[in-house]
Amino acid sequence: MRFDSSYLIYLLIALIVPMLAQGYLSSTFNQYLRVRASSGLTGADVARRILDRNGLQHVHLTEVGGRLSDHYDPSRKTVRLSRDIYHGTSIAALAVAAHECGHAIQHANAYAPLQFRSAMFPVVNFANKFGYLAILLGFIFGGSSFLLLGIILVGVTVLFQIVTLPVEFNASTRAVAQLSEMNILYGNEEKAGARKVLTAAALTYVAGAVVAIAELLRLIMIFNSRNND
Repeated sequence: MRFDSSYLIYLLIALIVPMLAQGYLSSTFNQYLRVRASSGLTGADVARRILDRNGLQHVHLTEVGGRLSDHYDPSRKTVRLSRDIYHGTSIAALAVAAHECGHAIQHANAYAPLQFRSAMFPVVNFANKFGYLAILLGFIFGGSSFLLLGIILVGVTVLFQIVTLPVEFNASTRAVAQLSEMNILYGNEEKAGARKVLTAAALTYVAGAVVAIAELLRLIMIFNSRNND
């Protein structure tokens, strides 16, 4: 039996890259969750101030269960913050709250990558449901058409993850700018801490994209190998 080195490379990427990114996020988030911001404001306070400053008084702000479950819901125009962020006064809490408001600002400003990403949702949902099913059918019945269809659908999900990267990095840039312009963070240390938290969070998306690209390349290699046999 021939040893497939490409599978080993993919396996290492799939296991190690997300683990490193998640570990860095956890350690960085926990570190700055213990550092209280000088302003004494909570994440909810900061979110409301940023939203109002940008003319987004109509955007709702609510608390949501879970840890690191913070997100902006464009369909309901609602920023949802987890308990640690909503009530927290730490550097991490303010940074995450500002980041989610960054998404709300993107939405209000019709930020192109966010619009493109939102438009992809129906297609991505379909691709997630049927991409690997098509690949499985291709392996079972030996048909290259099913396999090719599956690879195309997986490629759509990979594109979605790639498009997510500028959306997340831009939201973080907006967050730091808002926190600085509104004098919510004092001194270089607090600003640096906020940047570290947001960078760590963004790296988890980078890790996800890297793994997805590696998986897509592996599927393409399998497809080419089967066609050449």
